[in-house]
Amino acid sequence: MRPRVTLAYAQSLDGSIALPGQRLELSSPESMKMTHELRAAHDAILVGIGTVLIDDPRLTVRLAPGPHPRPIVLDSHLRIPLTANLLKHPAHPLRVAVTDPDPKRQSEIEALGAKIYRLPPAPYGGVDLHALLDLLGELEVKTLMVEGGARVIQSFFEQRLADRLVLTLAPYLVGGVKALDSLSHIIPLHNPTVRQLGPDVVIEAGLRE
Repeated sequence: MRPRVTLAYAQSLDGSIALPGQRLELSSPESMKMTHELRAAHDAILVGIGTVLIDDPRLTVRLAPGPHPRPIVLDSHLRIPLTANLLKHPAHPLRVAVTDPDPKRQSEIEALGAKIYRLPPAPYGGVDLHALLDLLGELEVKTLMVEGGARVIQSFFEQRLADRLVLTLAPYLVGGVKALDSLSHIIPLHNPTVRQLGPDVVIEAGLRE
């Protein structure tokens, strides 16, 4: 059975989640604590290679009690740096989904303890997300948290592969990289709730009936 998928990310009021090629911190301390609580409540956490290259995230639980989720990276051509924090993640091993890895590079990454899974490419490029979710089900991942980046978030929305949305709205205007450039269809939010955490507004909703 495929895992239940939560899309959790922060954006500015104009819909930006990043600046081109730069790290951008949008969440307040209060909403960041909530993010860590969400991480602790999920079996695994996923980001794309762009997020790894720009942010070098740890994706651990530090601001709340609970276990670390298992880290997963979408990295079609295995560009993850050998020094990436995720290769030292306490919830070993890092799982990397690829489509066409260089054999030498694969050996280097595997020597650091990562697990490489070769999956079919999607028609639009990148890793086929349906195949990925099938694989995670086989690995007994029941809940998956997706934190970014923009292309990954858009793909989960477009393919209707997410079950839940946790969106943090930060009181900034950034004019940067949008989480959603456009959608081919309207996506209704089911049973939305709104709360304020510090200066941020958090919207939680279901993405399926």
